[in-house]
Amino acid sequence: MSEHDPELISASLAPDSEARAAIDLATRGHQIFPVLGADDIQRLRRFGMCRTWPDGATVFRACVDSPGMVVVLAGRLSCSRTDALGKRVEVVEYGPGQFSGEVAQLSGRPPLADGFAVGELEALVLDAECLRAVIVAEAELGERLMRAFILRRVQLINNKPGGPILIGPNAHAGLFELENFLSRNAYPYTRRDPATDPEAAQLVREHWRNESDWPLVALPDGFVLKNPTLAEVGRCLGTLPRIERGTVFDVLVVGAGPSGLATAVYAASEGLRVMVLDQRSYGGQAGASARIENFLGFPTGISGRALAGRSYVQALKFGAEVAIPAQATRLLCHERPLKVEMDDGTCLQARAVVLASGARYRKPDLPNLAQFEGRGVYYWASPVEARLCRNEAVMLVGGGNSAGQAAVFLAAHATEVHMLVRRGLEATMSSYLIERIAATPNIHLHTRREIAALEGDDNGLSAVRCRSIDGDDERAFAVRRLFLFIGADPNSDWLHECGVELDDKGFVLTGADTRAEHGARSLETSVDGVFAVGDLRAGSTKRVAAAAGEGAAAVSQIHGYLATLAER
Repeated sequence: MSEHDPELISASLAPDSEARAAIDLATRGHQIFPVLGADDIQRLRRFGMCRTWPDGATVFRACVDSPGMVVVLAGRLSCSRTDALGKRVEVVEYGPGQFSGEVAQLSGRPPLADGFAVGELEALVLDAECLRAVIVAEAELGERLMRAFILRRVQLINNKPGGPILIGPNAHAGLFELENFLSRNAYPYTRRDPATDPEAAQLVREHWRNESDWPLVALPDGFVLKNPTLAEVGRCLGTLPRIERGTVFDVLVVGAGPSGLATAVYAASEGLRVMVLDQRSYGGQAGASARIENFLGFPTGISGRALAGRSYVQALKFGAEVAIPAQATRLLCHERPLKVEMDDGTCLQARAVVLASGARYRKPDLPNLAQFEGRGVYYWASPVEARLCRNEAVMLVGGGNSAGQAAVFLAAHATEVHMLVRRGLEATMSSYLIERIAATPNIHLHTRREIAALEGDDNGLSAVRCRSIDGDDERAFAVRRLFLFIGADPNSDWLHECGVELDDKGFVLTGADTRAEHGARSLETSVDGVFAVGDLRAGSTKRVAAAAGEGAAAVSQIHGYLATLAER
C-alpha cells in the first residue's frame, strides 16, 4: 500500500474487523509521527501562533483544554497521562518538526494526555479552526496531517494506552452499554475486571460502596465516576460539547447516520455552520452493519463502522460540530429561528433543521425483554458483541439484509448461529446474502418460527423458547445471546408538537406530498425550513447509498430556502 493510498482511511476510526485492527502500525511510524520539513513549517506559520514555555511547564491537560495542534520548533514536548491510581504513563515525546494531536483536535475536544515542556519549548500552536483551515487549504500537507491523526486514533484504540477505564462485573448491563457507546464512537477505552485485576480491585475498594455504584469509570485525568449516564461520560470526554447560549446554527441535523453525516459534510464544506446531534453514536443503524457489499465504489465491501468513521472524520474536517449523546425531544417551529429542545432541557437554534433521526429498533412483545437487554439481548452485532459470542451458540431473529450481514459476521465468532425467520428469505434478503448463509455451515436456518419466551435470571439470559408460527411445535434453545433484527419504526414521536406531517406509519412526508409549493424542494417537510432525509422520510429507499444521496441533495435545497429568508 503506497504512502498516499486513500484506502488507508478504511481503517478509519473503527477497524473493519479484529483482523484488520491488527494493522502493523509499527511499520507506519513515519506516518504516525512524521517530521515536518522547513517548507512545511513555513506554510503553517501563517495559520498558527508562536509560543514558548519554560522547562517543565504544562502545555495542555488531559480532559481539560484543547490547544489544537502543537508543532515543536525547539525543545521537546512530552505527553503522558495519570491513571486513577496516580500512576503516570508516558505516551510519546515530540521533537523539533513533530506535532501533537489526533482526531479529537479537529473539533477542539480535549486531549487524552497531559503535555509538558522538556527544556525550553518553542512551538507553533494551531487551534481547531486554524487546523481545519490548513487541512482544507494545503491539500498535500493536510493529507499527511489527517493520516497521522487517524492512525494515532487507531493506535489508541488498538493498544488502549489512553481513554477511560471501565470497571465492573462482566455481566453488568451498564458496563456493556458504556463499552458499546465508546466502541461505536471509536473512543479508546480499557475494560478491567476487579475480580481478576488487582489495580481495578483497588479502585473498587476506594470508590465503590454498593451495587448502585456499578460500573465505575476512571477518566484519563484520574477522576472516577460512579454509574454515570452516557451524557455524563460524553461531557467529561468532550463528545458532548457545551454550546454557547444564543448560538444560531445555519443547519441543525438531528441524526448522525449516513444521511445526516452526508448533509453535514456537504453543508459544512460549502461554508454553512452545522451542528449534528445523535443520541447514541455516529453511523446510525448502518454503523452497526457488519459488512455492506452493495455500496458503490467498494467492490470488496466495507463495514458500516468503517464507512461511518470515514464520514464522521470528513464532517469534522470541514468544521461540522457533532454532539453525542444528544437526544432531541421537541421541535419548536412556531417562531424563527427554529428550535430543537434536548432531553436535558437545552434548546438549540438554527435557521434550517434536517430530520435524519431514522428509525428505532422494533422489539418483540415479551414481558421480560427489558430484563435481558444488554445482558443477553442485543439489537446490533459489532465486535463488542462478537467477543461475547466466542465458543457459544447464539440466536438471531430477522430476515432482512441487516440480519443476513449480522448472521455471517457472528458465524465467524460463535460455534453456531440459529437464525429464526417467519418466512423464506427470498422475499426480504438480497440473493448474495442468501447464498452466503447457505454456504456457511454453522448457520442453521429455522423458517416459519418466532420467539415464544425468554428464560434466565439475574446473571443474564440462559435460554430462548421458540414455536412455529402456527402455534405448535415449541422448542427451547440453550443460548445466552439473542440478536434481534426484526425491523424498525420511524423515530418521529418528537415531531408532533411542531405539526410536521406524517404518513399513516409515522414516516415524514416531504415535497409535493405536503404542499404543492414544496415540489421544487422535494425534501422539505410541511414546515418551512425543516427537511427530512434517509429512513425517516416517507417513500425513501432504505439503502445506505440512497440515504447518503438524500443527505447531499438536501444541502442545495437548504441553500434555496436560506436565500428566500434573505429576501424577506
